[in-house]
Amino acid sequence: MRLIALLVILLFVAAGVVLGALNADMVSYDFAVARFALPKGAALLGAVVIGWLLGGLTAWLGVQWRHRRSRRALLKSRDSAATP
Repeated sequence: MRLIALLVILLFVAAGVVLGALNADMVSYDFAVARFALPKGAALLGAVVIGWLLGGLTAWLGVQWRHRRSRRALLKSRDSAATP
């Protein structure tokens, strides 16, 4: 299993290197407060990483809120069952 995971990681690293090499042209971004000039590959990689992080944060927060609601409901049902 570790060998398969290692091979998949190496495949994605190789694809990233190829993507970066093929998209070496510089692209400028102007955010009104800052101006950046990055290679296309780096900009694409940065956008993917930011999207991955924001998606993971959203999923984690959703699970946390669901667990918190279920714990609160469980405690409420325990309290109502304990009082006669």
